[in-house]
Amino acid sequence: MANSLNQVEAHFPFSPAGVFTIVSYGLPYFRRLPGGLTGGIVSSHMPRLLSDTSRYVLEEAMPSPTDVTSGGSITKTTFNVPVTIESNDMLFSFRSDTLSTIQNVISWLQGSNNLNGSAVASPVFSNLFTFTSMRTMFAQMSLPHFVAQENKLPYTQHINPDSPMWMGFADQQVAASGPAAITTFQGNSSARFTNATSSSYFANGSIQHLSHVIQDLDAFYNVPDEPYTERVQYMFRSDPIPALGNGDQFSNGGGPAFIANDASVFLHYHAQGVTEASQTGLDLGPFGDDRNPVNDPQPATSPDPNDIGKRRPRMGHLSALQQSSRASDGTPIHIRMDGPGFDNLDVPDGSNQPKLQFSVFVPTAEFFRVMRVNQAALKFQAPQDANGNATGLGVHSDDNGLERFLTATRRQNFLVPSRAHRAFPLLELT
Repeated sequence: MANSLNQVEAHFPFSPAGVFTIVSYGLPYFRRLPGGLTGGIVSSHMPRLLSDTSRYVLEEAMPSPTDVTSGGSITKTTFNVPVTIESNDMLFSFRSDTLSTIQNVISWLQGSNNLNGSAVASPVFSNLFTFTSMRTMFAQMSLPHFVAQENKLPYTQHINPDSPMWMGFADQQVAASGPAAITTFQGNSSARFTNATSSSYFANGSIQHLSHVIQDLDAFYNVPDEPYTERVQYMFRSDPIPALGNGDQFSNGGGPAFIANDASVFLHYHAQGVTEASQTGLDLGPFGDDRNPVNDPQPATSPDPNDIGKRRPRMGHLSALQQSSRASDGTPIHIRMDGPGFDNLDVPDGSNQPKLQFSVFVPTAEFFRVMRVNQAALKFQAPQDANGNATGLGVHSDDNGLERFLTATRRQNFLVPSRAHRAFPLLELT
């Protein structure tokens, strides 16, 4: 394995012009080691949670509160697919500016004997690996709009042509991703979650969560129910509404794709000893005329005339995440490595659909689980009857973030070791 990874880097630079190769390992891999998860090899080297030293940093992914599960109460309007918790031993993540480079590396690992145009013997993985699935994501401004045009998707004209994402906004990685150190097991001065130190075997390692998400863009871009002012509140917040968009709320996205995503709002509420979500989701009542003390009045573009000029309890995706996604000084505790996809994996009718190929680096699996529970924000959502009508105070389900437009069909957590141990970690100790 080490020789194979070195061969790749000998033929392609470790850069966007070449290829970045990241190797991570799931719980099934560690169970194969002598003694498994409870044996001396794993138990003496796997970092543990500072909050509970009986627990490892790597735990299996769990269905989130808004995932569809067999026998569960959550349903999705269009893609009602139960989530699968996968059991892969390993995950290879390849990143490059050129798709053909990634395809060449993957083909070489699978036996092509050709690496960047040179005759190079492929590794003999046939008796070692079975490749279970491949997921392709793309990242470029305007590319989702272009893919939508090429495939004549019905909501093409509503996708912002400047956006690199299907939902028309841009991931603001500069202000919304943490420094690399905070996502590692030893953390940094802003946050630390594990007992790992700089001399630990898994120092500079991290947890990588991988999920596969179908996006219901027919619903997200529905006309007339989802103007820009609704979508921007679902994605970000309502305190204040980040942008009111254009006179035409639908064409070319209806408003700007690039919205500030820094720590200022988080720090404003943190200084008061509360979270933004607890305030934006607050319903002062009375039932039927729900009022909120901090959110902006709903604009004239609101699809519900009864909401115009009213301050309603609402929940933005970002507001919900920031219940736990930032350290007390405002530093993000994660680095996303995701992007749009377009394929038929797990789609019930076999059609190609917009996807979010989600991947993120975090310091522990428990950190991601909590962040995912907070993202769902169900504790702020109003109770409702079988027809979806609110029966009590809280955020109405159709004003609660993005979850109803997303169906996660696969999830798994992996441990990413440092480069020094990226080839079959701990095996040398057996």
